Amino acid sequence: MKRNTVIVLLVFLIFSVISFLTNILGPLVPDIIDSFHLSIGLAGFLPFSFFVAYGVMSIPSGVLIEKYSGKTVIIVAFVLAMVAALVFAIFPRFAIALLSLFSIGIGMAMLQVVINPLLRQAGGEEHFAFNSVLANFFFGAASFLSPLLYSYLVGNIHTEHANGIAALFNGLVTPELKWVSLYWVFAVTCLLMIVVIAAITFPKVELTAEDRVDMGETLRELLRKKTVLRFFVGIFCYVGTEQGIANWMSKFLQLYHGVDPATVGATSISYFWGLITFGCFVGLLLLKLFDSRHILIVFALGAMFSLLSGLFGDVGIALVALPLTGFFLSIMWSIVFSLGMNSLPKHHGTLSGILCTGIVGGAVMPLIIGGLAESVGLRFAMLVLCMTLGYILSIGIWARPLVTNARVKRWRDLFSKTAVE
Repeated sequence: MKRNTVIVLLVFLIFSVISFLTNILGPLVPDIIDSFHLSIGLAGFLPFSFFVAYGVMSIPSGVLIEKYSGKTVIIVAFVLAMVAALVFAIFPRFAIALLSLFSIGIGMAMLQVVINPLLRQAGGEEHFAFNSVLANFFFGAASFLSPLLYSYLVGNIHTEHANGIAALFNGLVTPELKWVSLYWVFAVTCLLMIVVIAAITFPKVELTAEDRVDMGETLRELLRKKTVLRFFVGIFCYVGTEQGIANWMSKFLQLYHGVDPATVGATSISYFWGLITFGCFVGLLLLKLFDSRHILIVFALGAMFSLLSGLFGDVGIALVALPLTGFFLSIMWSIVFSLGMNSLPKHHGTLSGILCTGIVGGAVMPLIIGGLAESVGLRFAMLVLCMTLGYILSIGIWARPLVTNARVKRWRDLFSKTAVE
């Protein structure tokens, strides 16, 4: 396919919107708990409702791409997310919140499956690695900015100095539910994306044999392989750890250090996502020098140390150490995913679908933490993440990929090869 810069830029925009809709939940958790008078255990069902959709929809979405055009699937995904956000914005109830989050999660899962092959074809296969890094940058940037928007809206709606976008929401949300304004923003954002996408001519997404998801014998064959299941658990553990920290960080800081979740708590989550973005670029440099398995071990140890410091240190340490876990988590998804893909010689499309289903870990781990917090407190409940990080560390020990990451031997080779790529 001829390179299409417009489609590449659109994919970057879609990645940003996915991030905006997905990772704003963490800052909202303390407000949702207070507004609906929830226990911590019940609050754990919020991320569960969203991320369980990935477990339900990741593999079926691969089948939808083959039956319908990529443009159609993307528009349907945004329509679903828009309606779900709008319904909750109009009827803000806990039960509706769960249904809304699940519906938005379905839409985001559909988008994830479509845009990766679209990016590879529109940007050129030889530039796919570079474009993927740029896509992750836009993803992280949106996650960094969305908590700041939350802080602005909550801090300005129904105040004397309300102006601009905040003033628009004075008549749409009550003073007790100022955070619901984010769902109006979600709905408008999705509507704008539908208009933009409808106006753009899309190339046909032609899946190769390796890209296709086979839900028949190939799927059954892969599910019988221990290697596949072990890497599925690895993805499960990574997303569970990421969302476990992102969703409970603000509430932890509020409970144990009296931090305002609308300001300092939201800023801490913003730094968490910002450090994940920064860590991706540092990881690219390290992957040119060292075996990815060794990097995974070191970063897993760093994440555990940072997590423990944040959980048991004073407020000053917690405000640094908990966001810093984002830096150490930054390389884990790409390394675990690539090790899994490089451990099998074929059926990578179906394998990718299985691994992406592991995103359901983002549903399960926050729910487990919330349940445990009811009996042992949130601090000790979050220690369960040391187990998931320990499993990720173990991957660096037992993984035996058929192809290892390419590395350079001299610094001058590093910069020359990076420039060529």
